[in-house]
Amino acid sequence: MRKTYFISDLHLSENRPDLTALFVDFMQHQAPQAEALYILGDLFDFWVGDDEKSAVIATVIEQIKELSDQGVKCYFIHGNRDFLIGKKFAQACGLRLLGDYEVVDLYGQPTLICHGDTLCIDDVNYQAFRKKVHQKWLQRLFLCLPLKVRLKIGQNIRQQSKMDKLSKSTEIMDVNPEFVLQTFEKFGVKRMIHGHTHRQNIHLISPHFERIVLGDWGKMASILEVTEQGIRFVEE
Repeated sequence: MRKTYFISDLHLSENRPDLTALFVDFMQHQAPQAEALYILGDLFDFWVGDDEKSAVIATVIEQIKELSDQGVKCYFIHGNRDFLIGKKFAQACGLRLLGDYEVVDLYGQPTLICHGDTLCIDDVNYQAFRKKVHQKWLQRLFLCLPLKVRLKIGQNIRQQSKMDKLSKSTEIMDVNPEFVLQTFEKFGVKRMIHGHTHRQNIHLISPHFERIVLGDWGKMASILEVTEQGIRFVEE
């Protein structure tokens, strides 16, 4: 049976070997069954440049490359934590980088995929931050800094992000319903798949639209399986 897998928000890091173990298990035992794997952002907890090296990064490269070499097409959409992943990392993995929004044909069903942070427009402070750090000139300037400096900045940003979340309501950090409908209309699709909010669910919006939210990875892995017969979450 033909199938495609979607995952996001693994937030892999040296501090969470359990998450890396879950990822390796998925890549070794489930992912090879698919014809394609889409990673919709935040594969890593943070990314400061393709020159960063760690045991976790080496493991991820090895696992994706092995899967790609088996003939499984692997795709990646940048998340809010790893938007600096570049061509060097992608080439090492055999991974294809996609844009912020992509429409893919899933067994006859045009489907819009994205990380999901762009849908959370009520979080005004985050959107302003996102607009700033996605400026190409600023990214190039940041990547020119010594790796140790970038790692320190990354640690500070992670800490600030954790503090900011404590003061934000759950509604602000979720998608804006009206903007979601506008996005459906803009791309002319009836199905959307995204991550970011960590709120795994399948939302039926009116009789026409379907919004599927990928969960984050913790004690279990959140995996969306799409086949010609339909969609389902597989939790391992």
